[in-house]
Amino acid sequence: MPVILGSIFSAVIIFITVRSMIKVLSIAFYRNEISILKYRVLATTFTVGGIFVASILPFAYERILDLIYL
Repeated sequence: MPVILGSIFSAVIIFITVRSMIKVLSIAFYRNEISILKYRVLATTFTVGGIFVASILPFAYERILDLIYL
């Protein structure tokens, strides 16, 4: 149960962070500070990275809790 709750809260924080980064990219794009290609590449990288980290978290938390409870 603690692993699931910790993973959910961490995933929410990660997705909020990714959303904020994409919002920053949107502002930079509308100010013509970055190109559309750079915007797409960075937005995709942030999204895929966030999904990857959020999917790995439950296993990492479970491993950490196993080490603590031994």
